Amino acid sequence: MSATELCWMSATELAAAIQRREVSPVDVMEAILARIEALNPQLNAFLAVDTDRARTAAKASEDAVMRGEAHGSLHGLPVSIKDLEPVAGLRYTAGSKFTENQIADVDGAVTQRVKAAGGIVTGKTNTSHYGHKDMCDNLLGDACRNPWKRDRTSGASSGGAAASVAAGMGPLAHGSDGAGSIRIPAALCGVFGLKPSFGRVPYWPNADIWAARSHNGPITRTVADAALMLRVIAGPEPRDPMTIDQAPDDYVAAVTHPLEALKGLRVVWSEDFGYAPVDPEVRQLTQAAAERFSRDFGCHVEAANPGWDDPRELTATAWHVSYAARIGHLYDERPEWFEPSLVEMIEAGRNTSGLELGKAQVARTVFYQQAFDFLEPYDLLLTPQMPLGAWSVDAGPTTIDGQPTPSMFDRLNFTFPFNLTGHPAASVPCGFTREGLPVALQIVGRWHADTLVLQAAAAFEQAQPWAQHQPPLG
Repeated sequence: MSATELCWMSATELAAAIQRREVSPVDVMEAILARIEALNPQLNAFLAVDTDRARTAAKASEDAVMRGEAHGSLHGLPVSIKDLEPVAGLRYTAGSKFTENQIADVDGAVTQRVKAAGGIVTGKTNTSHYGHKDMCDNLLGDACRNPWKRDRTSGASSGGAAASVAAGMGPLAHGSDGAGSIRIPAALCGVFGLKPSFGRVPYWPNADIWAARSHNGPITRTVADAALMLRVIAGPEPRDPMTIDQAPDDYVAAVTHPLEALKGLRVVWSEDFGYAPVDPEVRQLTQAAAERFSRDFGCHVEAANPGWDDPRELTATAWHVSYAARIGHLYDERPEWFEPSLVEMIEAGRNTSGLELGKAQVARTVFYQQAFDFLEPYDLLLTPQMPLGAWSVDAGPTTIDGQPTPSMFDRLNFTFPFNLTGHPAASVPCGFTREGLPVALQIVGRWHADTLVLQAAAAFEQAQPWAQHQPPLG
């Protein structure tokens, strides 16, 4: 089997081949490391590559296989970690000049679980500065670029994770999602991304536990691979008081025969929530994807808009105050190390009164109830994931379908609402624009219905596969 073939195999296929001794973890790791070395200068998906330790771990994995001791479900599999989570002994920057040369002394909770299951960390993937925006650039180097068109953004803040998976630089990537940061780059790079229910996967360490917006989750090329990774990283964690005190489902088994779970489900499709601008081509492709749920899956689908209060203002308020509180002092020390978009957030947060923040928290409570009331009659909600294909790597779009989009949140109307509410949501590739840019459907489930979201995504994948599409990287 060639190195290229190994790089494009799914994690599920690789795990089975390793257990059968058909493929060596050493060969898999060498193929992945060689591809990273070849492609990362073009894409800047990795901020650090742990070459020596990955090779050592791969050899130990191979030895364990030969002794019949390979028991972890990720045994010998390469896994990347977003550079907002620490990996002991590896560079830990959070995309910031302040920590450009910082070496972590502890593993984050997700990393601990990946390693315990036999996964091997290949490196740290690129992120926007402290994960503050939906474009993956920072002052540490070149922006992370989209494998499908390198003059376009990968999306962010888990941009390196999505770009690396899309480019065959690893089958499993960790991402985090505070306003869409798994789903945005997954959609723009044409891979699968899952924001689990809030608390499904621990988020530790976390500088702002009580803000309750950020979620850890998988970015992969297939739904089965996401199920495999989620089964490992999900579950309660005493260091994160927000985790769900419940053992994870067997997600891998659940996605094996997904159609059985979908027949007769009540599904609602919303093409724009009644207020969000959407590119006509994206609207057409996502509507066609939604129609499969009635035509192919036996669901009862209707179109409706939520009628909730527009959550952009309350989201921006909470977002800005959080950044001002956490890193405002660093901005005072070295303002030249902060790009204008982050400065704007910090200043806005500083100019927000305690009363205004309190009102935003009350508005979030109201919004949750409105979302709950809208979703209660249905099993699933379908929307476009992003309202347009990947835009320039240099600047965000100023309009979408002729409507001005002055704020980042104007292009994230389908992502951040479910960070506010904590509902599970998946970005599912559903086609390409005429320009060759990926488009994605979002599948949202009821509170804690992660398994059903995965099953719906798996059913769509069976009907309209996407993993065979590979970006033109040469």
